Amino acid sequence: MKIKDRIALYFTLISTSMLLAVLCVVYFTFMKFLQADFFERLTDRTMVTAKLYLEADEISRDALSDVRHKYLQKLNGEVIRIYDDKNRATFIGDSAQYWTKATINTVRKKKHLQYKDGERQVVGIYYKDNQGDFVILASATDQGTHNRLEKLLKIMLFTFVFISIIVLLLSRWVAEKMLKPLKKFMEEVKKAGSKNLEFRVEESQTKDEINLIAKSFNHLMEELEQAFILQKTFVANASHELRTPLTRMMITAELALSKERDTQAYQVVIQSIVDDTENMEHIITGLLALAKMDLELIESQLSPIRLDELLIKIQKEWKQHKNLDLEIINYLKGDAAAVVSANSVLLQIAIDNIISNAFKFSDNKKVSCFLEKEADLLLIKIIDQGPGIPRSEQEDVFKPFYTKSAEAGQKGEGMGLYMANKIVHLLKGTIEISAEQQSSLIISLPLVKQ
Repeated sequence: MKIKDRIALYFTLISTSMLLAVLCVVYFTFMKFLQADFFERLTDRTMVTAKLYLEADEISRDALSDVRHKYLQKLNGEVIRIYDDKNRATFIGDSAQYWTKATINTVRKKKHLQYKDGERQVVGIYYKDNQGDFVILASATDQGTHNRLEKLLKIMLFTFVFISIIVLLLSRWVAEKMLKPLKKFMEEVKKAGSKNLEFRVEESQTKDEINLIAKSFNHLMEELEQAFILQKTFVANASHELRTPLTRMMITAELALSKERDTQAYQVVIQSIVDDTENMEHIITGLLALAKMDLELIESQLSPIRLDELLIKIQKEWKQHKNLDLEIINYLKGDAAAVVSANSVLLQIAIDNIISNAFKFSDNKKVSCFLEKEADLLLIKIIDQGPGIPRSEQEDVFKPFYTKSAEAGQKGEGMGLYMANKIVHLLKGTIEISAEQQSSLIISLPLVKQ
């Protein structure tokens, strides 16, 4: 059974149960009221009978009977008896005993008695008169009450059925209206898949449970997207960062084996391989740290880093291995305040990726790197001689797997700037494209105050 049907059913059962209880209370209350009213009417009949027969001494019995039948409406199945102190019926022409002596004595003892005898209602009173002590009993069938209750029952049954149908229809309408956002949410969820992990369901402005489910689903999709990206990112990052040192190690080893060399030459080769191995170890450590930070499993291991010294190290490595013209211009020479809190391996990977991108898209022309200070920030401006990044693409270049390398005749996985942006943000910094110069990227990192 669907949720909306269950809601409609439960709501209808609760509503109709309450309605049935109210109708039953009204019915039995009305019945008791009519019974009490009829008992009062019977009591009045006994009192009138006492006045007519016991106190009107000068009027004959036949005349009293004529008055009684003329001015008092006879009740359905009415029976009235007056009993003297010897429990004998008197005054009224019908001298049948009708009630037992036990009943008459009970009335005489209690002074007033009323009870139901099957469908008949009975009232008895004890009346003292100058002629003696008398018991007057009257009974009748309240046919009018039976008719009224029967009509009332039919009306209530019709009302109950009619209102139950109306409540059922209205509850289905209300349930469908209430669950409409859930139905929309379910239809949107069907669109999610491995090929569009960036998909998010629409979140409403209300703070109901369905909106909470939508937020939880979107949060789950973000986690899945990050995990999926991490899987691809780690492979792409490893390939991106480890290709150069591995190639260098292979070339160095092949050159060393190409001919016989002296001991010193072999030592130089082995030392070069050791250096490249250490560099690979640092890179792998940094990539693993980046992966763990992506999953937010651990905090990044940060330490004070001198940016000017890191940039000089980067410059030497680029000139040593690739012989490319990387110019470092430090406007903070001799300034001990050029310190940021960072992971040196990750930060170097980020800067290397930006520099590599700059050389790639400027056809290996000169790349300049400026170190400046602005307020509480240290800025690294990397400027190349290429065409720059068009404004229409500036929001996309930092997304994973977004690349224009094929159009420029270059190889690339579209992970360099994404990884650089990720690292800089993890270090509480920002990376952006200069508004004045599209071929300039600016890295801003918070300055560590001494």
